[in-house]
Amino acid sequence: MTQNKPLNKDANVNTQTFVMEGKCPFGGDRIGGALGTPPALSDWYPNRLKVELLHQNGPQADPLGPDFDYKAEFEKLDFAALKQDIKAFLTTSVAWWPSDYGNYGPQMIRMAWHSAGTYRIADGRGGAGEGMQRFAPINSWWDNGNTDKSRRLLWPIKQKYGNALSWSDLMVLTGNCALEIMGFPTYGFGGGRRDAWEADNLTYWGPEVWDAKNVNSPDSMVTRDKRWRGKNGDADYDLENPLAASHQALIYVNPEGPYSNGDPMGSARDIRITFTRMAMNNEETVALIAGGHAFGKSHGMTNPKEIGPQPEIAPIEAMGLGWHNPRGKGNAEDTMTNGIEGSWTPNPTQWDNSYLENLFKFEWVQTKSPAGALQWTPATPDAPRTPDAHIKGETHALMMMTSDIALKTDPEYRKVCEKFLNDFDAFTLAFSKAWYKLTHRDMGPKERYLGPEKTIENDLLWQDPIPARNYDLIDEADIASLKKVVMATGQSVSNLAFTAFSAAATYRGSDKRGGANGGRLALAPQKDWTVNQRTVPVVAALQQVAADFNGKGGGKQVSLADLIVLAGCAAVEKALADAGHNVTVPFTPGRVDTTQELTDLEMSNWLKPVVDGFRNFVVEDFQEISLGVSPEELFLDKAHLLSLTAPEWVALVGGLRVLGLNHDGSKHGVFTDRVGVLSNDYFKHITSMEYEWRKADEKGMTFTVNSRDTGEIKFTATRCDLIFGSNQQLRSVSEAYASSDGEQRLAKDFARVWDKVMMLDRYDLNK
Repeated sequence: MTQNKPLNKDANVNTQTFVMEGKCPFGGDRIGGALGTPPALSDWYPNRLKVELLHQNGPQADPLGPDFDYKAEFEKLDFAALKQDIKAFLTTSVAWWPSDYGNYGPQMIRMAWHSAGTYRIADGRGGAGEGMQRFAPINSWWDNGNTDKSRRLLWPIKQKYGNALSWSDLMVLTGNCALEIMGFPTYGFGGGRRDAWEADNLTYWGPEVWDAKNVNSPDSMVTRDKRWRGKNGDADYDLENPLAASHQALIYVNPEGPYSNGDPMGSARDIRITFTRMAMNNEETVALIAGGHAFGKSHGMTNPKEIGPQPEIAPIEAMGLGWHNPRGKGNAEDTMTNGIEGSWTPNPTQWDNSYLENLFKFEWVQTKSPAGALQWTPATPDAPRTPDAHIKGETHALMMMTSDIALKTDPEYRKVCEKFLNDFDAFTLAFSKAWYKLTHRDMGPKERYLGPEKTIENDLLWQDPIPARNYDLIDEADIASLKKVVMATGQSVSNLAFTAFSAAATYRGSDKRGGANGGRLALAPQKDWTVNQRTVPVVAALQQVAADFNGKGGGKQVSLADLIVLAGCAAVEKALADAGHNVTVPFTPGRVDTTQELTDLEMSNWLKPVVDGFRNFVVEDFQEISLGVSPEELFLDKAHLLSLTAPEWVALVGGLRVLGLNHDGSKHGVFTDRVGVLSNDYFKHITSMEYEWRKADEKGMTFTVNSRDTGEIKFTATRCDLIFGSNQQLRSVSEAYASSDGEQRLAKDFARVWDKVMMLDRYDLNK
């Protein structure tokens, strides 16, 4: 779910003062009429649908150009030499930002963790995949304090290996190398993350007003109720979808507990909700927290009110670095990051089980850091101590956060902790696999992984595995024959196209999940979704076609996944031909059917749509759960997840409507009397001034299309139809297809975008 709300003006005003000699020669006292400083469109028209977000991070922003092949360049790297360089760097120290304990490893683990930790299962956004930690707002979140230093420390390595190594791959690989030099066996590493080149203006990070001036203050952690339903501990306590972090500017939870209140059980409830939203179960959650806190320390030696602004609003001479610390050295023993001070273990640069051993061996009492943050220290003076990270011979009491005490307090988390406490090997394996999942969850199928450590031999359920193909593919003659067979099944053009689109439309470009490959439309949970009920008899008919074809023997087989797409392509070709257009719809075989056992029911259900405007679907309780978001905003969100441009979005919808692809067979938006014929009738009517458009219900969810002359109702429609006539950018594209020469253009464009959607998940072809 995406909500694009007006930005807080104060967060976008540059704090620098410019001294001008005189005024602008063009008159007035402002320079730069093209600059997007407030007031901007979002200030004037906050409810305007921001279609231009479909075109963010476009080719114009990419300095490498469209011909740059990252896969080919990455595979040329000397991977062993790269890892050797990273590991050599990790045990050095530079004066401008000294390493704790002479080892940058813990600092780099945090950087990698926070890069990946923004991932959320609800819409697949976030994660390490595009290196978004480099850009606002993520680069300036309170919880990412001083990660800017980590990336600057890595710059010499990035500079050496150039564009063959993305920032997003480098950050994750450095986290792996950091774990390895401290004695931890990593599960593997898959490269292939391609960097974004501009900030993400689409992802909804929460309803709170972004207060850039106070982001370093603990007070900014207090107000959080806008994203929560109920109170911590209530039965209905839950977090707004699709959010995962417990508060704006956090990766997971407030380490001091909800509202910084020091309540371990309240912290445990927050942890369970947020880590579940980030696709982690109880065991993975404990493994990540306990494993991550086996290394390094937390920093809280300076009052946060003394710390300078975050990178995005730091003065220009800071050169992109933020959080300037004016106290003492400004770093080393004076460092301020999250306000909590100390280490969890006596040996913070070695993988061992002392985190859990100390957590359970001692009673812990609340105290405060020098920065005033709430934390915990052992109640007994004979507890082991931890060395100072910079001053030789000095030691300190161990530290725990409220979020650590939560693992000991919560009964379910405690069971996992006790298991790991008694079986260090099980803990090591669990953390290894959980770290691998954390840093690869948004990468999609294993076919996308690059490099010698990609560990593709083991199927992990969260990777949505698909078995390897063990038969020959159908050829052109088979394809032609099967097209005739599926068209003779008695299933309509509309039903065949609907089924193919329903299989492909689960795809999410955010985390590369979903799509037609695997044939999961025939499996739970997809086969049981309300939006997919039209597909059930079609799938049954196609299963029989596949059984008949495969029963002939001869080595060649057709998967149900392929046949569903092939049937849709055949239906679209017929619809185009019936409209008088001789257009071939491409079909590429090679999809393989997966099994129910290889399908994660819980995680797959996150692909179920709340709104799918392509099939004119809105869940029944939308008004109760929408939190003020309109169906057309979620329609835009889905178009973005399908990687569509605005023209592709418009062409696809116009074609689907005249094909009759509403999920329930309704006539909403079907502005034609030739259903199943791929005409431009939809666009002719959506742009026509012959009609008046009237609300058919009080909430303005459905509409009648009435003749201006007679008042007669000609058609009915939904908000997901009207947006193509009301939004000026979408209307301008609709007019191109409604014009006298528009239908031939639509025929070609629809066939092209149809093929694009059907092929979105074909990573086996190295797209």
